[in-house]
Formats: sequence, C-alpha cells, structure tokens
Amino acid sequence: MPAVRIITVCAVVVLLVSGCGLFESKPGPSDVTNDFLGRLSSGDTQGAANLTDDPGAANELLEKFRGVLKPAGLTTKVEQVREASGESASSEATVTLDWDLGKGRRWSYQAKYDLRREADVWKLHWSPSIAHPKLGAQQTIALTELKPDPAPVLDRDGTALLTPEKVVSVLLDRKEAGDLAAVSATLAAALTPFDKAITPQSITEGATKTPDGQVYQVAALRDADYQSVKPKIYELPGVRFTTQTSVLPPTRGFGSQVLPAVRKAVEEEIAGHTGFRIATVDAAGGEVDELHATQPSPAKAINVSLSRVIQSAAEDAIEPATQPAMLVAIQPSTGDILAVAQNEPADAQGAIALTGRFEPGSTFKIASAMAALDSGKVNADSPVPCPGKTTIAGRRVVPNSSEFDKGTIPLRSAFAFSCNTTFATLAVDMPADALTKSAHSLGLGVDFDIPALTTITGSVPAAPDVVERAEDAFGQGKVLASPFGMALAAATVAKGTMPTPTLLRGRETKVEKPGPAPIGLEPIRQMMKEVVDYGTATQLKANGDVRGKTGTAQFGDGVHSHGWFVGYRGDVAFAVLLLGADSSTPAVDASARFLKAIP
Repeated sequence: MPAVRIITVCAVVVLLVSGCGLFESKPGPSDVTNDFLGRLSSGDTQGAANLTDDPGAANELLEKFRGVLKPAGLTTKVEQVREASGESASSEATVTLDWDLGKGRRWSYQAKYDLRREADVWKLHWSPSIAHPKLGAQQTIALTELKPDPAPVLDRDGTALLTPEKVVSVLLDRKEAGDLAAVSATLAAALTPFDKAITPQSITEGATKTPDGQVYQVAALRDADYQSVKPKIYELPGVRFTTQTSVLPPTRGFGSQVLPAVRKAVEEEIAGHTGFRIATVDAAGGEVDELHATQPSPAKAINVSLSRVIQSAAEDAIEPATQPAMLVAIQPSTGDILAVAQNEPADAQGAIALTGRFEPGSTFKIASAMAALDSGKVNADSPVPCPGKTTIAGRRVVPNSSEFDKGTIPLRSAFAFSCNTTFATLAVDMPADALTKSAHSLGLGVDFDIPALTTITGSVPAAPDVVERAEDAFGQGKVLASPFGMALAAATVAKGTMPTPTLLRGRETKVEKPGPAPIGLEPIRQMMKEVVDYGTATQLKANGDVRGKTGTAQFGDGVHSHGWFVGYRGDVAFAVLLLGADSSTPAVDASARFLKAIP
C-alpha cells in the first residue's frame, strides 16, 4: 500500500511558470477542489461540473440544487486533503459548505470529495453526495419555508384587536371560467353578503382587466365565512382557492379606519422569523430524508393605544345613524387615541374622521370664547347681548338658531345657549389672527406625523375682513376642522395643555409647529359644563360630569347643516359628527349612547 500524507489546506497558491521556466505544474487534488468550490460559490455550475468526471449529470444536479436554495451566497472551506503519494490515482478532500439563504437563514454541513487521476489529470469523481453527503442517486432536495403565525395586536389593556386567522382567497381565471357572466353572477350572489362592493359587474370587469396568465382575486374570506359558502362556489369552473394566515379584527369592519393602517404599519414586525426545512426527495417528489430544519420564531405582540371597549362603544353609538357618522376619542392625560369609529356611509367617503375638513359650527366657540377671555375685555360673567340676529359691518346678518333672543346675559350663558350673535359681535373687535392663535393652542392647525395614521386637524386662517372674522367666530366662514381635530381640542381643554396624540406603543409622534400653551382654561371648562347643565346638551346630564359644546354647521348652499358634539368626561375626550343631520341633537344622542357604554 502506498504511503499517504495529510495536508491541511488554509490557502492554495498555484504557481504556473510559462515559457522556459524552471518547471510546469498541473493542478493537483487541492487545486481542483478549490477550483470546484470557487465556481460553485460563484454560480458557475457548468464550470464546476467540468471539473468532475461526469459533467452532464453534475451540472444538472448542481443547477437544481442552487435553483431550490436560491442562495444569497456560499462560503466554502477545504478542511483537509488526503493526497496519495507516489503513483496513487485517488485522493480525498473534506470540505465545509455554508449556504447563505437570505433573511438570516444559513445551512452548513461537511462533505467528502473523491478525486481521481486519469491521464495525469485530477477530477472529482461525480456522485450526488458531492452536493450533500445524504443525497442519493435520482434524488434532489426540496426547501419548505416554515412561517410562524403573526403576532397579535393588542389594545391598551392587553385585549386582542388583530389576531391570526385563516383567510381563504377566492380567485377567478377567466380563461377557464367558460361562461364568465354566469360564474360572476353565482360568485356575487354568494359573496355580496360579506362585501357589498362585490357585484356580477365588478367581478366580470376585474377578471377581464386581469392580464392573461394571471387570476383575479374576487374576495378574501375568513375561513368560517368561506365554509358557509363553499358548497355554492367550490365547483365553479375557473374558480380557485388559496389559504394563508392573516391578522384580522374581531368582526368585519371593526376599527375600519384605523386597524387596517395599524396592520400595514406593523406587518413586518409581527411576522416573526421564518424557519425552513430542507429534505431529500426522490424522482417522484416523495420525501426521503430530512437534512436540516430551523424552527420559526414568532414575534412579540404589538400594543396600541386603542381600547377595544371604547372602540366598540363608539361604533355602537353611531351605528343607528343613517347619515355618515363618526366619533373620535382621545385620552387627555396621555394623548392616546382611544377610538376612531365610522359607520358604513362614512366609510364610503374614506377616513373622514381623521382627515375630513368640515365646518365646526358652534363647537368652534370653544376657541372663540378663549380668544375673547384672552383679550381681557370680558370675563365669564361679563354681560353681553344675545339678540335674535345682528348685522355685522352693515353687510352680513348673523342669526341665532331660529332667531332665539336671550337679551343681555353673562358670557358663560351665551356660550351655554350658543348665541351666534354674541360671538360674532365679540370677534369684530379682535385682531385678524386672534382666532387663529386660540385655535392653534387647542391643536387646530397643528400637523402630526403619527406612525400608521394620516391625520388633519383643521385650518383656521387669519381673517382681516371683519365679516369673515365674525363668521369664523361661530364656526362658519373659512374655519374647518376634522372630528380628530375637535377631539384633540376637547382633550386640550381637559388637560390644560395640548396632548400629543399617539397610537403605536414605542413609536413617537412628531409634532410640527405646535401652538402656544392655552391659558385661562378653567372658565372654558365651566362654560362647557353649563352647556350640559342648562344649555343645548341637557340630554347628557344623566351621564356624569360631562362638559362639552354642541354645534350645527351649514354647508353647501346653506339649506342643510352638519351636527356636532365635542366634549369630555373624566379622562376621555371625544368629538361626534353626523353629516347632514340638520341638528346637533343626533350627535348629542350618540354621545349619550357612547358615554353610557364606557367606564
């Protein structure tokens, strides 16, 4: 038996001297091994295969191997080469392959290569075990991703708002549907109860516009909903189904204008780390042996500021309304957004609770009263006229609702009864930007970058024209606000300074150009109490220490008006708006339902 020697290889340097050098050297086993690994690492499977004694079979398997793994990289190391001395025609190399499969996934193992010399040329003797030591003839590998269920999204109290559920996608291939109109009609009849936007026409148009070779997603159903309609749609021609796990709210439409945005913002964070499993498979695709498995790692739950109890109460409070209705609630002490609720007619217009810009009507008298008090010309007990109507600058007649006339009363009573004429008259003597500054200190006109949400608080431009300023004073003119902005204003009154609204725990809200700190808010709080005690919102007296302001705001041609209530009780501030309600009464009634349902 010829003697052998063990060579530990750290690096191989091949010196080739051409021409009339001292010697010429042909690649030895170490050189061939390193060359093979280098080519395999670079993706040159054909070049690597050419270094074996069966290039065709080697290239076919190596291409499949890399095709399954789709590696981001491959690091290799020659641990040792057992070279024979003398005339021996065989050698053995021990190597380590460390595959980088992306996303932090790695697969490392050792393999042994049999090298043989033929006609003074060393080649790797081809065997599937070169790719992996457990790979046999007529076998390849399969990689399966192991995804953890996404983590839940929890409310402020740890109650689930978004939880993992099985979702079935209903897909339509128009090329295989045959009678597309008939299939669309059957699908619509089954699926419309879950989504009113699904109609025979919407399905037909969607499928028709889908490029050839692709399928149209008709709907995504909770598994329970899918099971209820499966008998009606499962056998339809051209209809297919796929399943995945997604985080869903407790019921369809719950938190419709905030939870989808939360889900999108945290989807990567709640996904966790995907595991993977690699196994050998035979020619028929049957599994032979597991080569590697890394278990998935679930993510931690995400907490948001919302309260499921308060969100449910808000949605139930506005649900009876036939007009678009919305309610936003904020915790004054922290700025936490507690609820964002819209009914279906409001949802049809988008996230208007957060970004809609509407005339605030008499709810804006909170800012107007602040500006009047800040001027030093009046206090809460100052006698002010409240005639049924008044004329501003000889060109604008301002009436009270139904032209009620209270004569001369204290300012606090003019606020409680909502005297347009009083506040229009007070605004005449104010600077052009007085209302702007007052509103800004309450948060109206402040811009926020709230992670996961887009919000608009409102706008209160300076009003050099006296008539415009008078109109602004009772929430008409050019003053605009969203329910979110008015809820923030109420929260500011309750707290004494503007809270910074937040939604996702651990993610900071950025504030652009915050207003000055408001001053003299205690008289405003008392005025808002008197609105409930004897003013325009006495329906709320049975709901505890509620403080607030009603408002009706004409829009369009002035024939109809929106109805508002803005206020707070304890550490919950909120704004309710019903579009086209023509009175503040429905908003006050919704507020009563809301307050009755929350702690």
